[in-house]
This record gives sequence, C-alpha cells and structure tokens, in this order.
Amino acid sequence: MTETAQRPTLEAVAARAGVSRATVSRVVNGGDGVREPLVERVRQAVEELGYVPNQAARSLVTKRHGAVAVVIAEPETRVFADPFFALQLRGISKELTAQDNQLVLLLTEGRDDHTRVARYLAGGHVDGALVFSLHLDDPLPGLIRGTGLPTVFGGRPGWSDGDAGVVYVDSDNRGGAREAVRHLVGLGRTRIAHLTGPLDQTSAADRLDGYRDVMGETAPGLVVASDFTPGGGERATRELLGRCPDVDAVFAANDLAASGALRVLREHGRRVPEDVAVVGFDDMLPVAEATDPPLTTVRQDIEEMGRIMARLLLRRLDPRTPVEAPAGVVLPTTLVRRASA
Repeated sequence: MTETAQRPTLEAVAARAGVSRATVSRVVNGGDGVREPLVERVRQAVEELGYVPNQAARSLVTKRHGAVAVVIAEPETRVFADPFFALQLRGISKELTAQDNQLVLLLTEGRDDHTRVARYLAGGHVDGALVFSLHLDDPLPGLIRGTGLPTVFGGRPGWSDGDAGVVYVDSDNRGGAREAVRHLVGLGRTRIAHLTGPLDQTSAADRLDGYRDVMGETAPGLVVASDFTPGGGERATRELLGRCPDVDAVFAANDLAASGALRVLREHGRRVPEDVAVVGFDDMLPVAEATDPPLTTVRQDIEEMGRIMARLLLRRLDPRTPVEAPAGVVLPTTLVRRASA
C-alpha cells in the first residue's frame, strides 16, 4: 500500500503562518508591503511544509519565468571542445543560480537555427538572453532585437547600426595583444608572426589590431589567417614556416591555436623558446599549463565575464533597480609568463 504525500498549497502555508493567502502570495513572489514579522512567519511556514511555488502560477503574477536563455552562435562540436565556453558558462550559471534563475542553452549549427532560436526567444519562455561568439554577418542580433527581449552580449558588437543602448561585456583584446607583442620585442625577437583568429569576430580583429599597433605594417607573410582551434593553429604554422622560415616568435590569437603551433614547431625541429618564442591568449589553464613547454599567454577572466553578463541582465530584469545600461564593460587583461616565451 503506497501513501502519496499531498503537495503543500498556498492555503496550507497561510494557515500555518496565521496570515491571509494574499499575504503568502506577496511574500513568495517577492512583493512589497508586508511587515517583516509576517514575512518571517511565512518563510518559516514555507520551510516547515516544504512548499514549492507553482512556476506557471507564479509567472502569471510576477510576469517572470525565472529562466534566461544563453545563446552561443557556434555548433555544438565547437562549444563542447573549447574550454572557453565551459568557463563562460560556469560564470553565467553561478550568477543565475545564486539568483534562483534557470539557464536554457541554445546553440546554432547553421543559418536555419537562427530562425528557430528567435522563435523560441519570442515565445515567452525566458525573461532575457545572453548571447556570445557572434560573427559579423550573423543575423541573430537583428532577430533578437525584433523580439524585444532584454539582452546582454558577450564581446564587443561588430555591427554598425548606431545603437548606443547595446549592453555588452568584453576583455581588452587590443591592449592584451599589444602587451604580448611588446613582451616578445623585449626578448629581442624581430621576426614576430601573428596567427589570427577568425576575423569576422571582433575579438580576433582587435587582437590583430593590437599586434599591428606594435609591429606596424610588417612583412605580409608574418600575418597568417587561422582560427580558435588547435587544427587551425597547426595549419597556419605550417604555412608560416613555408613563407618565413626565419620566424623567431609567434603570437597566436588564442591558447588552442598556440597549442597547435607548438606541435608543428616541435615537428620541424624548432626549439621553444630558444628558436621560436610562443605567446597565446586566454590563459585557459587546462590548455596553457598542459602544453610543452607551458604557455606564456594573455589572461582574460573568462568566468568573470560570464558572471558580469548575467549580473547586468538580471539587473535590467529587476523592476526595483534603476536601469543604468553601460555602452559596454571592458575587463582588463594581464600577461602570464611561463616557459614558452
């Protein structure tokens, strides 16, 4: 014989606390106008009874769903292979969880997914969106703007629509790149190459600009198109060695590309850092400390970027908080010196 426990109701909480059902509803849904002694009695009754608010009913009262969409404009093969996304998601998740919000992850494999994502966001399932890893020709910003959903972007927006109200969080990619290249110059290196990231993303474009701030319009062969993957770093380094066999330093646009560069340099008998010094960007510890030799790199606080993105969005969603949307938050970077340069 099985005994089924009845789920505690709002009325049961009200009876236990000795207050009205309306008072319980205001306390549970975060409303104002309830004296503190009554608030404490309601909270104690909720805890004693194990009451869990009905989310659908709560949404009708608060107009909130307690859920935030995290949209990553990359295929799942990239997202689950790159520690960058894990770190940023961890920061976002920590902040959302602390504020009792659910994370809903949406990925885009191709152009057909953009309409699907926009339709979901417009469907009233979530309160806001955090969007990152955008490409310059990505239609997502326009589609999301059409939904009217509060949104915070990860990375400096690359579209030029004159919208000064766009809220974003980024790192000082250009300044970090300058520091990396100046470090290599300080080591006496003169043939310093750059393996770019995908230049349809503002982070990669800014890092290339930082390289050029120090090196000027150097020999064209020293700038090689790559991407943010180990395979991209390998391909670019093979191309680089074919073009410029006398290269004595490499600044890669991220740690994964740098790890690929290190493998190819080792295959070609180039000692690091004796023959070729190598610097990356990100300071993702599972990568930077595991390379041979350990990687000198520019550190950006990826997890903190995620936390700040979530914090800014939740602030916009809170009706009690005055909306002060900065044009952008740019976090500083630092050079972390290890054995590769």
